[in-house]
Amino acid sequence: MLTLGIETSCDESSVALVLDGRQILANVIHSQTDHSKFGGVVPEVAGRVHLRKIVPVYRQALSEAGVSLDDVDLIAATMGPGLIGPLLVGLTFAKGLAFAVGKHFIGVHHIEGHIAANLLEHPDLQANHLTLIVSGGHTMLVEVRRFGSYEILGATRDDALGEAFDKVAKLMGLGYPGGARLDRLAQQGDPKYHRFPRALLKEGYQFSYSGLKTAVALFLAKLSETEFERHKADIAASFQEAAVSVVVEKTVRAALERDLHDVSISGGVAANSRLRVLLAERLSAIKRRLFYPSVELCTDNAAMIAAAGFYRYQDEGPGELAINAVPYLRLDE
Repeated sequence: MLTLGIETSCDESSVALVLDGRQILANVIHSQTDHSKFGGVVPEVAGRVHLRKIVPVYRQALSEAGVSLDDVDLIAATMGPGLIGPLLVGLTFAKGLAFAVGKHFIGVHHIEGHIAANLLEHPDLQANHLTLIVSGGHTMLVEVRRFGSYEILGATRDDALGEAFDKVAKLMGLGYPGGARLDRLAQQGDPKYHRFPRALLKEGYQFSYSGLKTAVALFLAKLSETEFERHKADIAASFQEAAVSVVVEKTVRAALERDLHDVSISGGVAANSRLRVLLAERLSAIKRRLFYPSVELCTDNAAMIAAAGFYRYQDEGPGELAINAVPYLRLDE
């Protein structure tokens, strides 16, 4: 079964073709650069760029896959959560295609797409597993009973982990988006240079990153320009260690308490080098397996949406063309 996936929940315009929920024939991603001068994504600007890019990206995906729309069996698109303007561009385009050529359509939850990203590359991942979803908009620990059935163990009370990375990178003058740049800089620094706070470390499965962001801002304000330049990499490494250690600690604890032997991570921050290394070390020590997608599938992309749509379709059949975008759609809804 050939699924065409469309993802426009934030600032990536992506179209993919995926066969039987596993084999990626094409996964075209256009990442917007228009927002760097604003220091963050501007929803109105993002929506307008999606309007310009969605058709060329769609045509490129079909060309790379070597297929036509006639070959497609199912069209899947992100319906939420995300920015309402960008969501509407991709969702409306997908529904229009489906209606015009009589193809089955299904709306996809963006977070469920991130969960499906690991299914694309790891067929041996157990259906019942623990997943940590970490991105610019989400930090969430979820028990996956099977695809489509979830229990949310905990989520962030304020900032998401990826948002904290980007904001601290901005405070340090690293540019936007700064998560990857901060990761690279941190690899050159000493994570023990300064101990930043680790909020809620021993308390349940909830997360909080607003206090950590503020602590970094206050620490930077006390430094001279010379001290900052001398210790820039150390500050990045110390922040990263504090941020990552909390999600690692809670993920390991949940794997033990829930007796789950497979653990996956997904979302943009799943590409962070320190998160991957530290979590792998801790899980290996308790004989658990860690899975994470390739870097391309960590970011927002349509291949994961196509895979999620395929699995949803197997369980539920086609969706309704009348559905609308839902910017705050919960995973358990």
